[in-house]
Amino acid sequence: MINKVTVLIEGYASQIKNGWLASSTVTLVESNGKKIIVDPGFNRVELLKALSNIKLRPSDIDFVFLTHGHTDHSLLAGIFENAEIVDELYVYQKDVIIKHDGIIPGTDIKVIRTPGHMEEHCSLIAETEKGVYAIAGDVFWWMDNEKHEIDINKPDSDPEHMNIQKLIASRKKILRIADFIIPGHGKMFMVKR
Repeated sequence: MINKVTVLIEGYASQIKNGWLASSTVTLVESNGKKIIVDPGFNRVELLKALSNIKLRPSDIDFVFLTHGHTDHSLLAGIFENAEIVDELYVYQKDVIIKHDGIIPGTDIKVIRTPGHMEEHCSLIAETEKGVYAIAGDVFWWMDNEKHEIDINKPDSDPEHMNIQKLIASRKKILRIADFIIPGHGKMFMVKR
């Protein structure tokens, strides 16, 4: 299968008084005729504009993959009326919930567990002609004013849910697998070996 990975919206995150201005990176993965949106985020206007720019409607999407349940990644999953929702363990189609086998159905796109930011966190691995992409959610992410440096020991900003040892292990796992990493917030980067 020839897979294609396109970042539709680069995720952003900055602290404001009493909170955040944030929405996740939104990625389109195309595999075996299937269209997968990864982490549709928070910003409905920007998402609809990004889809329109590539001549897609929400009804054209087959799957929505959620790396984890934080609202800045998952809020807009419901606008894709024909899509099945996929998370770490299950495929949800209307009121039917079926366990998947670590692959987005009908594709060769792998779902891997990457706990640490949250226990149920997972990432997608897509092999393309350019190399292996990891759509990594919040395994890696930066605030808008942060330098994009890879620091596997960097603490997470969500200490209530975070397990730093699991997060470090997930970061190492992704860095071993991927040629390109798409973070939850910030620019896609190439893994230098």
